[in-house]
Amino acid sequence: MVTDGELFTTGQRIKWLREQRGMSQRALGELIGRSENWVFKVEHDRMPVDRVSVLITLSQVLRCSIEDLTGSGGFGSRISTGNVEHQHVPAIRQTLSLPTSLLPMRVEGIDAQSFQESVNNAWSVYETQEQARYHDVGSQLPVLLRQGHAVLRDARGEEEPTVLRHLISLYSLHQIWLRRVGEPVLARVAADRALSLADGAGDPALLAAAAWNLSCVLTSAGDVSDSYELTRQTIAECRPDDDSSAEHWSAFGALHLQGAVAAVRATKGPAAWDLYKGARTAAQRVNGDSNHWHTCFGPTNVAMHEVHLKAEEGDASEALRVADNVHINPDLPLERRTRYLIEVMNCNRVQQDDYATVYVLKQLMEQSPEEITFSPLVREAVAELLKREKPLWRGDLRKIAKHIGLAA
Repeated sequence: MVTDGELFTTGQRIKWLREQRGMSQRALGELIGRSENWVFKVEHDRMPVDRVSVLITLSQVLRCSIEDLTGSGGFGSRISTGNVEHQHVPAIRQTLSLPTSLLPMRVEGIDAQSFQESVNNAWSVYETQEQARYHDVGSQLPVLLRQGHAVLRDARGEEEPTVLRHLISLYSLHQIWLRRVGEPVLARVAADRALSLADGAGDPALLAAAAWNLSCVLTSAGDVSDSYELTRQTIAECRPDDDSSAEHWSAFGALHLQGAVAAVRATKGPAAWDLYKGARTAAQRVNGDSNHWHTCFGPTNVAMHEVHLKAEEGDASEALRVADNVHINPDLPLERRTRYLIEVMNCNRVQQDDYATVYVLKQLMEQSPEEITFSPLVREAVAELLKREKPLWRGDLRKIAKHIGLAA
């Protein structure tokens, strides 16, 4: 296994793993449907691997994990500190390892209202705070989980569905936080528990939201076929009607978008665009951009996903053309806006438009200085640009490189 993602590029990792398998560049190219010249350019960092579906195919052929190829978990979404585990992971792991029946035993005196407020506050910190949000949220998760199960244990009558909704929401916060700090196995545990809770509730909106949650984990881990199948079957099970709430339509639409991402990464292009159209239809039933179940679903997120799907299909030029007409709603959560800009940055990088790449990197640093520091895609782009810096944008690039630790 290649180690220390700070020293190896994706191309260098592919070369090392290929040689360990005793393959020539030509043989690897034939197995993944690419030319020998393509493999040569990737291994020598002359061309980025710009599609997650290609990373998935490479991992299958080279018999390795996505992390071995990229040096990070979750296809460039990991918030990491090298090989060091995030300081709050051990406590979260310990809590998630307990049977749910034992979780509430040490927590008393918490009511439904205070639990709801605490969960909403934790989400607010995660979605809006520019600095130290991973530290601040991570420190809260273990006690919040114990509180949630204690409140659910004691809930009676009409109070129980409300508590259940916020407990599922809390598990959703666990999974996204854990994915970002590079803990996909624990993220899967949290998502599985949320889906189990929702499955017994008899609420189609809850089921759609929890399935979306698990689909995010599966797609991020590279299990795209399983993710696609989960979304496809859940969509058929929880379809809303004309009288359904905006929240139900929002969870339903978000499930379509997540299914579209899984489908395009599983090389199911027509299915991906069918799901995208379903999301666009659902967005018409939601009153503008919303954040039900923290899915950021609405017209803006649908438009952002069109850019993503075009990029995943390998058409960076068309993705950028679509991006020209996307207005980024400043009310969307910080992470969603940041991850979209990383997508646009990478498309410019693939097009080798260095000036535009640096321009978007500057926007990213201003918008989310914490996120940009740990994004592998950002780090790879900056490392590439440092090799061919030009006077026009050298100063801006050096500031960014210093901020993320790639320059003194």
